[in-house]
Amino acid sequence: MNEIATTSPIARSAVGASATRAVRAILLGERIDTRGLEDPAPMATAPLALKCEPTGIAVVFRYGVAVLFDVSPSEERRFIDRLMPRVVEPYDPPEIDELRVAIRPDGEEQMAMDGTLTLRDLSVERAQLVADALAKSLVLAHYETRIASVFDRIEPLAASLQRRGRTGSQGRFLLRHIGNVLTVQHKMVGRVETGEKPEVLWDHPALERLYIRLADEYELRERERALDRKLEVISRTVETLLDLVTQNRSLRVEWYIVGLIVLEVVLSVYFSVFK
Repeated sequence: MNEIATTSPIARSAVGASATRAVRAILLGERIDTRGLEDPAPMATAPLALKCEPTGIAVVFRYGVAVLFDVSPSEERRFIDRLMPRVVEPYDPPEIDELRVAIRPDGEEQMAMDGTLTLRDLSVERAQLVADALAKSLVLAHYETRIASVFDRIEPLAASLQRRGRTGSQGRFLLRHIGNVLTVQHKMVGRVETGEKPEVLWDHPALERLYIRLADEYELRERERALDRKLEVISRTVETLLDLVTQNRSLRVEWYIVGLIVLEVVLSVYFSVFK
């Protein structure tokens, strides 16, 4: 990466028309504590962009993703080792997505059929936009896998309800899945903000067209809506099953109470007759 935005003091040399850059997005864990990473001064904030020696850029997101531009494997290991003490609930192994970026100053900024993204330059602002789209796509893929596994676990219960008219004693199991659904919804809306545009567009509105193309390429909005629908279906199904479990338990308790009352009446009659 030999060209940075003219506003950056890092580097300003021109990039050849055929230059390409490797980009790797790494989902390290549930969250990254970015406090203190700003020292020394970052290249940009919101999202946080840091210089990786000698020519790379790292964009770090608090929701657990680091996106590395033109970073060698050895420097990547050093940077990840630096981040790991800050990662909350790390994933083993981390999830990774990759992208190739072609730098063509006179080219159209778009995604080619082979998956290579063409950019006019690799300014910090463009790196932030690409990192935002790639990081959100990676997190959505992670949630899609989690939700698919929840569907696999819920389906046997729904099938049991269809066949036998009851679900069995699964209260804690269902409560865990309700918690799982609420956690995913909270992270998508409150932490990752998959449906929101990046803050960098407020200062660089001319780049909005590029971000729209990236969002369309990765189908961010469509995947978010699909996840929302799946989460809603899971939530309704689990709540229905939990209501049935609760009703069955309540009915069982009522029968216990009736049995105790009958036993008390029998004992009262017995003692009154024999006395």
